[in-house]
Amino acid sequence: MRITAVDTIFVDRYLFVEVQTDEGITGLGESGAWGFLEASERAIAKFGLYLVGEDPLRIEHHWQYMYRWSHFRGAAVMGAISAIDIALWDIAGKHFGAPVHQLLGGQCRSKARAYLHVFGETTEELVEGCRAAKSDGFTAVGHLTPFLDESPEVPYFETHAGKMGDAIDRVRQYREAVGDSVDLCIEIHRRLTPAEAVVLGTGIEQYHPMFLEDPIRPDNLDAMALVASKVRVPVATGERLHTIEEFAMLLTRGAVQYVRPDVCLAGGLTHTKKIAALAEAFGVGVVPHNPLSPVSTAACLQLAACIPNFALQEYPLGESEALKKDVVDQVPEVRDGFLVVPDGPGIGIALSPGAAERHPYRERLLDTRLGVDGAVVDQ
Repeated sequence: MRITAVDTIFVDRYLFVEVQTDEGITGLGESGAWGFLEASERAIAKFGLYLVGEDPLRIEHHWQYMYRWSHFRGAAVMGAISAIDIALWDIAGKHFGAPVHQLLGGQCRSKARAYLHVFGETTEELVEGCRAAKSDGFTAVGHLTPFLDESPEVPYFETHAGKMGDAIDRVRQYREAVGDSVDLCIEIHRRLTPAEAVVLGTGIEQYHPMFLEDPIRPDNLDAMALVASKVRVPVATGERLHTIEEFAMLLTRGAVQYVRPDVCLAGGLTHTKKIAALAEAFGVGVVPHNPLSPVSTAACLQLAACIPNFALQEYPLGESEALKKDVVDQVPEVRDGFLVVPDGPGIGIALSPGAAERHPYRERLLDTRLGVDGAVVDQ
């Protein structure tokens, strides 16, 4: 079997890759480069020049070849490698007539506990979102900010006391809305300084969040370790990291209790399974990052199925029947707050014919919030 083409497909705000073979098997993957999908598309095209004519089943070799060919890394390149890697595993599963998780060591679980995204521009909307998720059977809610999902067009200002006090009180309201039967995954989106993160983490301890996600920017691993050492709420981070070496530095510093590798950004299934194994050695759980399409969710479920230290799966969009018909041929079954791991060959999903025509590409434009003083605000 040989690769005959590597095609990229933009759909809505997503970038997919389809790898074609001379046996008629097509593999599907997705890049997680998010705001830089155009650059990732060009990287995929360059890697395609190498891949055409190659055996698609030499997955580890191709990963090493693409990664080590150049001195340069980054989100666009790693998103490209990730998309191709997922597609190659999809081909392998279809070739052997097995789900990818079977090829990666076999099934540890048949379903993956999920947390549902909750959004809102007001406290009331966020509280109601928590209640609605509980009503729908979910036992965890995430993407749950204590700072509101305010428009980037509104200049930002809060005093320290007001900012911390309001955020801590919102977490109280979330907990009271759902009781102890729903876990809260508190999303900070890197908007705090280390000092602020310690104040917030200490203030919400009494409400027992499952984790505090990305309390500060991930650039300084020592600063993340400082936060983790001073709060008793577990820290979850890693969605912006690309390599096992970066995760190793995070883990050896004791800076994380839940790693958040993105299957579509941190090297596909080949590399994220290695990251999960590294985390396992430190007693750290895995919460795969997943802000993307149902293709990303399908790949995440293959990982969740075959690693022993899987903890929770991010579940965006409330992937509906309408989305299934419009973008992909199927989405995971949701059962009592769990996503059922598909048992079909490959990653268990395909693009619906005409998806790109029905949903033309929407480029993400630079739209960063500013403070009242005109300086950039992390949000």
